[in-house]
Amino acid sequence: MRSLVFLALAVSLYAQQPPYDVFPSADPPYYRVRYEASTKPGELIFPVNYTIWIPPSVKAVRGVIVHQHGCGEGSCKSGLTGAFDLHWQALAKKHECALLSPSYEQPEKADCQMWCDPRNGSSAAFQKCLVDLGAKSGHPELSKVPWALWGHSGGGHWAGGMVLMHPGRVAAAWLRSGVPLLTPDEKRTTIKAHTIPDAALKVPVMCNPGTKEGVTVKEGRFAGVWPANEAFFTAMRAKGAPIGVAVDPLTAHECGNSRYMAISWLDACLSVRLAKNSGDPMNAMPEEGAWLAPLLGAEASPAAKFAGEASKAVWLPNEAIAKAWMHFVKDTAIPDSTPPPAPTNVRVNGSELAWDAEADLESGIASFIIERDGQEVGSVPEQPKNPFGRPIFQGLQYSDTPTNPLVKMTFTDTKAEAGKKHAYRVIAVNTVGLKSK
Repeated sequence: MRSLVFLALAVSLYAQQPPYDVFPSADPPYYRVRYEASTKPGELIFPVNYTIWIPPSVKAVRGVIVHQHGCGEGSCKSGLTGAFDLHWQALAKKHECALLSPSYEQPEKADCQMWCDPRNGSSAAFQKCLVDLGAKSGHPELSKVPWALWGHSGGGHWAGGMVLMHPGRVAAAWLRSGVPLLTPDEKRTTIKAHTIPDAALKVPVMCNPGTKEGVTVKEGRFAGVWPANEAFFTAMRAKGAPIGVAVDPLTAHECGNSRYMAISWLDACLSVRLAKNSGDPMNAMPEEGAWLAPLLGAEASPAAKFAGEASKAVWLPNEAIAKAWMHFVKDTAIPDSTPPPAPTNVRVNGSELAWDAEADLESGIASFIIERDGQEVGSVPEQPKNPFGRPIFQGLQYSDTPTNPLVKMTFTDTKAEAGKKHAYRVIAVNTVGLKSK
């Protein structure tokens, strides 16, 4: 009886509060569902909403890419914009996938384990949302296709837990600064240990801690992140799992520039794992072509030429990813020689320009240059900012999602001559400075 009273009290405390009740609009190709907190034992005690983006050109979705925020009220609120991220949308579109971003309405001092452990109701809520979003969007296949999971902090705990709970559904998982625990935590009794099923040893996984989370900085709030990552990696790799470690050399718990490695890695895994036709079984990751590297090392080599012990080595799916990984663990400056796609549908209404654009898969979008009659007259934004990594058009929050409210692709030309016709061009610039046509 006391537990039921507690759950009822929790539901009343966790009722929807601003800004959870103020979302970016979710008109097609975006869709949203929201569930209230449950008072039933074993079910999710927090309200949660799920926003999904489905590429308009996709007839049958082949997978769902999940961008999962971390623990704490601020991180939970940051999940509201995850599905609107142009860079992650580029990955989703390439593989005919949907992009899903949850937002758990967890108060700051509430126990994060009540959602980031998927056994506490979030796994069931996630699977329910795929059914309901499938009905809303006209894509019922959403409830059956594979998942590619990205998670930060508690979201990494969640994504890794989903690999261990549902290995047959997970195509790949990137765990930024958080992993599921395989042994009990005596200090935190609410954290329950997971076990490793054999099927999970087929799922490609990447652990991605910041170097200041226990690798080079041994003290502080996040010093325990690396020991947990090392234990998870060691246990999985010893059993033959295709798992790697990519230490971010510049950060602590913030996500930094990790998206440029994560999106490339997921791209490589999805290119192999996803079946050509929606609904067909996933493909296995091949053993041939893999590269290996020493744990906490900086040089990778083809698996056939690796001199160390393979069962303790970082696994990388292919040569291209191995070369990107070597740049990432050095300084995160992954090279890119391909310019971004050109903006489209440029339109003028009075003195205001608007346009559409897709992000560069490798490097995202940093800004747009506006030209009038062949001369540059402005840029959007005037000075791109990002307190956690490379300056980027949409800005980034702590959990690697666009700032809220969302930045618009518009420019007001205040110096255009009234009554005179002008010719305008918009040029996209990616985060390594390359310009589109």
